[in-house]
Amino acid sequence: MDMFRKTGVPVLICALLILPAAAPGQAAGPLGRAAAPASDGPEPIDFAVVVDQSESLSEKDLAREVEAASLITQGEISARSRAAVIGFGSSEKPGQSPVSEVCALTTADTAGRQRLSDCVQQLAHRDDRKTGPGTDFPAAVRQAVDRLTENGDKDVPKVVFLLTDGRLDVSDSPEYGTDEASRQANGAKRLTEELARARREFVQIWPLGFGARIDRAALTRMAEGGFSNGCADLPGAAPKMRVVDSSAQIDKALQETFAAARCARVAHGTVGKPPADLSVTIPPIATDGSLTVGKHDPKVTVTYYDPKGRRVPTQGEFDGSAFETSGQDGPVEALRVKNPLPGKWRVHIEAPEGHRDREVAVRAIWQGRLRSAVTLSPASPRPGEEAVVEVRMQTRRGVVITDPEQLEGVRVSARMTGEGFDPVVVPLSDGGRKPDERAKDARYAGRFTVPATASGELRLTTEMTAPGITSDRRPLHARISQGTEVLTAGLSVDRGGDVHPGQTVSGTLDVTNDDSGPHTLRLSLADQPPGSALRISPATVNAAPGGSSTPFTVTLGPDVPLGELSGRITVTDLGDGGRVVDNVFLGVRVTAEPTLWDRWWWAFTGAALLLCALAAVVAVRQRAGARRRDLSGVRLELRAEGQRPDTLTIRAGQSTGGEFLFGVGRSGGSAPALRRGGGSQAYRLRRTTAGQLLLKPPGGPERAIGQGQPAGLADGFELVVGDARTASGTGRAGRDGEGRRGGQGRREGGGPFGRRRVPGPRGPRPENSTDRTGPRGGRSRGDASAAPPRRGTTPPDPNF
Repeated sequence: MDMFRKTGVPVLICALLILPAAAPGQAAGPLGRAAAPASDGPEPIDFAVVVDQSESLSEKDLAREVEAASLITQGEISARSRAAVIGFGSSEKPGQSPVSEVCALTTADTAGRQRLSDCVQQLAHRDDRKTGPGTDFPAAVRQAVDRLTENGDKDVPKVVFLLTDGRLDVSDSPEYGTDEASRQANGAKRLTEELARARREFVQIWPLGFGARIDRAALTRMAEGGFSNGCADLPGAAPKMRVVDSSAQIDKALQETFAAARCARVAHGTVGKPPADLSVTIPPIATDGSLTVGKHDPKVTVTYYDPKGRRVPTQGEFDGSAFETSGQDGPVEALRVKNPLPGKWRVHIEAPEGHRDREVAVRAIWQGRLRSAVTLSPASPRPGEEAVVEVRMQTRRGVVITDPEQLEGVRVSARMTGEGFDPVVVPLSDGGRKPDERAKDARYAGRFTVPATASGELRLTTEMTAPGITSDRRPLHARISQGTEVLTAGLSVDRGGDVHPGQTVSGTLDVTNDDSGPHTLRLSLADQPPGSALRISPATVNAAPGGSSTPFTVTLGPDVPLGELSGRITVTDLGDGGRVVDNVFLGVRVTAEPTLWDRWWWAFTGAALLLCALAAVVAVRQRAGARRRDLSGVRLELRAEGQRPDTLTIRAGQSTGGEFLFGVGRSGGSAPALRRGGGSQAYRLRRTTAGQLLLKPPGGPERAIGQGQPAGLADGFELVVGDARTASGTGRAGRDGEGRRGGQGRREGGGPFGRRRVPGPRGPRPENSTDRTGPRGGRSRGDASAAPPRRGTTPPDPNF
């Protein structure tokens, strides 16, 4: 601790100087940046959640169904989707209906999701007066298909999520026949007809089975009976039935089923009882998502924090993301996020006493809607010529996807259409085989031959197939060239190092003009990331006949996204009807502006090391000086004529700063005594770094005293100081046990406390050591051994 007190400040300074500054990108981003427009959001779907309310399901199972229905209506990621919730049983007597539409088809925007959260709670109340105890699948499917096909967009996917045990039971429903056997047979036939209608109307059926008596075969027939094409050409996107062991697993299974049906993905988070911090991770590729919190109890309150630890709003925009919360008064709460910040999100849950007994789970359903950037080389191919297509993907935030793991399982192709030929599909790969330059760099390339019959304009559209990922399918327009072109151009971009926001990227435009006159070329930028404010200069180039080389620059805006810069440069020949003569990806890496530490870290580090070395030297010297000044082990002996001497040894820790305060006094006529402290009448003994002892009496000047030599004090007292560490060695006069100089021999091996006596000739008695007889017949003050030590005191050291 003593060492830390003396060196703590220099060490702390060294640590602060050596620690690096915060990494770029860790600072909070700008607030209020506008999010992407709604039209650029995920594709909508129309869906119906159809919930079995028959008698074969327990009240607990029914409650789980209600929460599961809430989960997917609240977790829908598109504000343009529409959802309906339908409960069903049977109709067995007058006044009963086999279906109960608790939520009409509702647009899942902010207000709509709140309405869905409220109305879905009606499923929890089974009313036998209105709905019978049987299971009328034909009526349930018919109601769902009716709602999904009325007044809707035919191009929007339509999906039915059916929660049931899969057992048809219309045995007591008069509309299916006069007896139980015929009713069941007629019910099965009617169900086949309703499924065929769903197939014709392009409505998918996704059954989720649970309960004690699951009919797997019936669930499979319903999945296969509806429309079979899913949201993508993937095995997992085709409708299929799923079975869970208990109703406790419904919410997790249904959300996974929902994600598969709408080409999304689910990230499962942590589980805990309030109060707790839960977490779920959203990947960088996600562009739209919903965090769903299955809290069961509306009394549970939820607070959301982004991966930077910032509390996000429940409504509104923040740092490039848009937020909407719904279901806060229901069993499932959801935070819909457009352009979510990738990373681990924290969800803090609280609840009052009496509402903390149930576990809360957090999940995220998300989708990556990527923008494609396409280049074609040559930019204007001739009929029969071989061409290369290259595709890159980026998020709405303008981040180019460079991690191949994020695109694992993705299949990419380009579809070329135009005049004079049938559409051509070009498979693209990232396997490192020509024309792909490098494997696993998230660049997809393919080669094709332009049909010999092609004429006029070409249109290239990227098609991506992957679970949870869709492409915007923006086309690249090109034009067929006829014959040999009189002008050719080539673009090159300097990708030699990183650039920072606000800086420029250099490039060169090489042109060969075989025409007789000049051509005006236009340089333009396409597929820029939002807010990047890229500018190219010069915007036009006058290419004279012959060969020429023109440098150009691309200036980055201050808010350009970090990472690989998306966008491409296009060169158009304005003198040839706007023919594109070349295009190239920018492909440079943007990093944050270096901080002062980044620029001068070597100087800071060197200075810090030098300061640390100096601090260490100072600390060592201070410690050595403190050891030299330390009075620990010094022995004080107080002498008075005719009195027994009193001694006091300074212990470790009693000489702070190399000083020791003591007092001299008598008590009730007794012999004088030394005591530590002394108040205002204290003597101060200190040692210098050179080892000299200095004594300052109260009110008097400080003076040097020698070891073993008596120093006069007030009231006729004398003080003799001895120190084994610094006492003089051989040849220096000391005191023998009788208080005389010289002594009968010599000492070896240390100071006065550590020497051993060696026989030798007795020296002459010094003049100043003449015996004196005190009033009590004892030896004089020079003879400490004459009087026996008083009881309770330490005998005087023979060296004094």
